[in-house]
Amino acid sequence: MKKDVLNRYERDSHGSILIDVAADKVEDLYSDFDKSAPYIRRDLDQDLVDYLIDCARELGNEPFTVSFTLAQPPDDTGLSRIRGSINNFFLYLVEIERQKVRQMLRRSLILFCIGIAILFISVWVNRWLGSERTVVAYVFSEGLIVAAWVSLWESLATFLIEWFPRLRNINLYQRLASVRPVFRSGPEAMTNGDMGFQSVAQADRE
Repeated sequence: MKKDVLNRYERDSHGSILIDVAADKVEDLYSDFDKSAPYIRRDLDQDLVDYLIDCARELGNEPFTVSFTLAQPPDDTGLSRIRGSINNFFLYLVEIERQKVRQMLRRSLILFCIGIAILFISVWVNRWLGSERTVVAYVFSEGLIVAAWVSLWESLATFLIEWFPRLRNINLYQRLASVRPVFRSGPEAMTNGDMGFQSVAQADRE
């Protein structure tokens, strides 16, 4: 299965897999939200971002680079700025994921501290109430124990469920940020409706 996936992609002279993206013009690679902003500060087109992420995730640990075929390529200075904007965009996604990891750790720590505090309170309440207690007191003390363990479990579950996917995303975005895109020009570059790009591998999947 893995070999069939890799066969959908071309390779360069160094053996690295090429993620091919074809567009009519540079503007097709970027979001239309703020056309007046310079490329270095503009967001990439969301369909393009999703495609690059899907391809990188599909390729796993295989070395790859991104190849842009543009019907109307800019000059060398423009290409350099575009490379910088693409790398900066994925570095921005790395930072976003790191912020989410910090928020997740903070939430897990708060839930853990709450659980420990409730557990201590439940121990103290049980000692204070003694062995002879009313039904209401019994339910209250048992409820404190349940609430403590629920909080502790939620803390652990939040950490285990969110930690590894976030870490994988950070590694993936770092790989994309470290890629040095290559640019080609030619009449074969085509737009794909509103998406502004068309890939050989994507066309195979369709």
